[in-house]
Amino acid sequence: IGILIVTAAVYRMLAPRIERSLHPAHIKAARGSLRLAMFAGALAAPTLAYVGLDQELHDFSANTFANELARNGPYQFIAAFRNNELDYAEFYTRLPDARSSALMKGEVEEAVVSGEASAIYDIRRFIDNPGTPTPRNIMLVMVESLSADYLGSFGNRAGLTPFLDELAGQSLRFTNFFATGTRTVRGLEAVTLSIPPTPGQSIVKRLGRETGLWSLGNVLREQGYDTRFIYGGNGYFDNMNAFFSGNGYAVIDQAGMPKEKSGFSNAWGVADEGLYAVALDAADQAHAAGRPFFFHLMTTSNHRPYTYPDGRIDIPSGSGREGAVKYTDWALRHLFETARAKPWFNDTLFVVVADHCAGSAGKVALPLERYRIPLMIYGKDVAPARIDTVASQIDVAPTLLALLHLDYASAFFGKDILAEPPGAGRALISTYQSLGLYRPGVLSILSPNRRLEQQRNPESAAPAVARPAVPDAEFERAIAYYQGASYVYDHGLNRWPADKRLAGH
Repeated sequence: IGILIVTAAVYRMLAPRIERSLHPAHIKAARGSLRLAMFAGALAAPTLAYVGLDQELHDFSANTFANELARNGPYQFIAAFRNNELDYAEFYTRLPDARSSALMKGEVEEAVVSGEASAIYDIRRFIDNPGTPTPRNIMLVMVESLSADYLGSFGNRAGLTPFLDELAGQSLRFTNFFATGTRTVRGLEAVTLSIPPTPGQSIVKRLGRETGLWSLGNVLREQGYDTRFIYGGNGYFDNMNAFFSGNGYAVIDQAGMPKEKSGFSNAWGVADEGLYAVALDAADQAHAAGRPFFFHLMTTSNHRPYTYPDGRIDIPSGSGREGAVKYTDWALRHLFETARAKPWFNDTLFVVVADHCAGSAGKVALPLERYRIPLMIYGKDVAPARIDTVASQIDVAPTLLALLHLDYASAFFGKDILAEPPGAGRALISTYQSLGLYRPGVLSILSPNRRLEQQRNPESAAPAVARPAVPDAEFERAIAYYQGASYVYDHGLNRWPADKRLAGH
């Protein structure tokens, strides 16, 4: 579409000049054919360049130096985006692989680990979680665009989230929890795969390389769980159907929902209450079959056009974001109230987490507060507590598996947040290009062209920004995460199925 628009603009600008340069008689006799030929020619050049050229054409020689000289930087950058990913090794600051691998393994190491692999960047290992395994259900609700600052429990005084504020006092409430990115697919990727955001588009959208991966769904399915992704919209959007069905989940999207259950819908999908009605039915089915369930729900109501069923809240449908947030809260209350009457309720962990914030723009490359999102975990036997440890969405899967006391083979980058000392946390946040590692007091950012940027006191409204030429220890940690994650993904070190022989288990 972009090529067509640019071609039309160029044609409109140049065609009159070309026609004026030709003989009037020729123009009159063949004006239509001439214009068609000019437009076709204008369209052919960029189309052939787009289709016929790729990132491998510069590799014409056995001489690596000659191949490097042949690289066209701008074209290489655009070609990488066309393929939905950027090559970390080509565009970002690197460390020697041996050092990067050692640092990365040190970062993901946990006290409950045994049988770690020795190969470079290979973090496959066995997690021995303490306690007796409890096959509890998990209903994970990922809420569209729910920034932490919409919640009263984070200081908002508009009264938009009375239920979530009440739930916060009854749950494990994580106060320093951050989204890995600015799009839904980044949140889905992080929670599902527990992998840092690699440069470019989310793995969810990388056609042909998005399935057969180490996922929370695969781990729980191997433990006998009924694992489903239930989405209020069209699952073909952003390749969600292919990603989830190829990583251990059965998929229910809007197209597969009975109209009498899903009810109200808009262009984006069904209202949250309809999504929850479908999920509750699926939970009843799993319980009747004697299977524990793990359902990952993805909502749509807190998104333009911000419409929802009438009569639910005191803000008219379609009037803006605040109404959508308040309806989101109403629908969650309705979900919990309905679920309380179910025989499986007391055996279920309920997780409420956002996919990303409502906005990401700021005065600095990665404005930290534009990534802060809520995470709450509620369960009958889960003691309410405020958790201030810094963490991000890649830590959700290990934390839930620890709460279930499950032992499992892992290739996850995340950690059990509850086992981390408050001051030892970290969060990985990103855009398509900028890759950040946040630890209290410092945010280290890696960008293309091997640029480095560091924010001191990023929690403030005006952090001090420096652009060093050489990476310090904080940058080396960031490099280890992102260089390592790219290597793991590119070399299939997080492919599923798990090796049954891992750690002798």
